[in-house]
Amino acid sequence: MSKNHIMKFAVIFQVLLLIVGVLGLNIGVTPARAAAVRIMPLGDSITGSPGCWRALLWNRLQSTGYTNIDFVGTLNNQNDCGVTFDGDNDGHGGFLATNIANQNLLPGWLATAKPDVVIMHLGTNDVWNSIAPATILSAFSTLLSQMRASNPNVKLIVAKILPMNPSGCSVCAQNVINFNAAIPAWVSANSTAQSPITIVDQWTGFDVVADTVDGVHPNGTTGIQKVSDKWYPALTAVLSGTTSPTATRTRTPTITNTGTRPATTVAPTFTRTRTPTATGTGGFPTAGPTFTPTFTFTPTPTTGSGSTCSPVTSTITSPFSFDGAGTLCWQASTLGTYINSWNLTSLKVNGVIYSNVYATVSSLPAKINGFWYISYSSTVAWGHFEAK
Repeated sequence: MSKNHIMKFAVIFQVLLLIVGVLGLNIGVTPARAAAVRIMPLGDSITGSPGCWRALLWNRLQSTGYTNIDFVGTLNNQNDCGVTFDGDNDGHGGFLATNIANQNLLPGWLATAKPDVVIMHLGTNDVWNSIAPATILSAFSTLLSQMRASNPNVKLIVAKILPMNPSGCSVCAQNVINFNAAIPAWVSANSTAQSPITIVDQWTGFDVVADTVDGVHPNGTTGIQKVSDKWYPALTAVLSGTTSPTATRTRTPTITNTGTRPATTVAPTFTRTRTPTATGTGGFPTAGPTFTPTFTFTPTPTTGSGSTCSPVTSTITSPFSFDGAGTLCWQASTLGTYINSWNLTSLKVNGVIYSNVYATVSSLPAKINGFWYISYSSTVAWGHFEAK
């Protein structure tokens, strides 16, 4: 090839490069999709058993353009809410924040979940057992340090917990108020620009009579809808990168065009009114061998109801769990080390009320003819009892 030909090719190549630059063409380069934001729902049975507010929240996020997300956790109960959603979570039924911190349980969950954002409704079981707000918040500080050790940039959205007024706990309603009142100061002292904390007020506007099944757990209609509606604006603010380090956000955010999100302001109308149908045990929590709650439960005697139930539906032995609606009578000669229940109308052991609480077997009344008689009653498909 002559020198003139070489010069011509060089000129043509330079012209092509200039055209590519002017037109902004990107030859041979495929833009990388950003990694999904990993969101960890953390809490107790209100979050995980089955915690169908997560189903509403997930589907609302998807329907309003927040599709590049991943709910994460060591538990999964996707099928318990009767709708497809990402069911991963760390909502461990019956667990106390103080026990999670004292027994160093969270680091193992974080190692699996690797969250970018944690949405935490925790402390209900602590206040149920009259643990002081300062003690619970000290546990929160431990958990926060563990989150930041796992991810220095983690974003925490912490709830002022739902009101509650369970049978047999006359102080619970005020205990919740006292605990929630202490949360803002803790947030202010611990939030940072790198790892901000946002408060979500789940307490205001939630009716413990109309919105729960048992004075504690949200019902499958108004209850879970209200919980989901409170999480949504705070979470979308974090996903949009508009949250301030110590802000408490309650307004519906304006969603701007950032890739997969809508280009216009969205006023979501997603609602869900039917009661979820349980299809099995799913992700219902199983307490680990090291879970040894430190609280004391004082059972409430039942007046004039008798100490046994009949007819006996079946004989059970530990480990045992049951989920569903109905009225049942079990007899058991062995129950392991603890019993636990939630979303029940009533649970009695030899006529003594143990509804929706964790209790050690050693606290149960004496056997009758070698058996404990367990009377179970729930009107919802996600009622739960376990003996392990």
